Amino acid sequence: MKEKGCMMNRKRVFAYGIFSALILLALSMSFPVSYAIEPFGATVNVTNISRAIPDAAGSDNAFAGNVSEMKINGYSITQSWQGYYGNVSGTIQLADSSDFVMYNWSATTPSGEVYASTNSSIQWMNVQCFNYTAAGNFTSDTAQAGGTSLYGRNLSQLEAQYGLLAADVDGVDETFSLSGAGTHDQFFTANRQFSEGECRNTRVYDSSGAGVSNNFEEVLLYEPATTSLIFTSIIENDVSGFNSRSSDFEMLVLENGHGTDTSSTTYYFFIELE
Repeated sequence: MKEKGCMMNRKRVFAYGIFSALILLALSMSFPVSYAIEPFGATVNVTNISRAIPDAAGSDNAFAGNVSEMKINGYSITQSWQGYYGNVSGTIQLADSSDFVMYNWSATTPSGEVYASTNSSIQWMNVQCFNYTAAGNFTSDTAQAGGTSLYGRNLSQLEAQYGLLAADVDGVDETFSLSGAGTHDQFFTANRQFSEGECRNTRVYDSSGAGVSNNFEEVLLYEPATTSLIFTSIIENDVSGFNSRSSDFEMLVLENGHGTDTSSTTYYFFIELE
């Protein structure tokens, strides 16, 4: 009888172990253990819009019979880019899926990134560096997440989309011409690490002009599942911007204004505070 009782106890323990394992498995399938931190959509408030004012026309007096040599200098507005700049505010919060906030922390000196894309829904875990020489055949490239795109959109396709020619002085590769150590800082997007200078980048001008400092670094990212180009501005803290006003970010985005194209391009903005 004693041996039979021990056998029954062992069976109960075994059955209980199986039952517990099934419960844990069910819970793990219903409630994933962890999620990547990803950028959230940002509220945008445009406070000022301006553009360069055309210069007055120079003149010369023409006399019949004269031949005059001239040196002409002037400026034209780019037909390929829109600029954004300004300040960043917000909070880091602990909240549920209904947006009920358990706790939040005001970001008085925010750090992180501001993102802009023509796509409002991005699969952030797939994000990678934009590659000028990618294959351009849009084969699934999610294995390169956190690295550099191999098969997605390339430079030629991107410039053609926005009416740019390879020789244009305000082309994509002429603008985002930096890469390698000493260019953009290390940053994280949706728990993906991008090391110093890993992606194509540029430095938008601060008050000293010509991007001579490492302020206002902007990086080109790409998301293959939605074939989205993502302009990424690494947030600063109250830096004197191109117009000598204090700004937290400056950003260039592509916009086709060539030929007869006068339509606008809608951009969606996201932010990831750290």
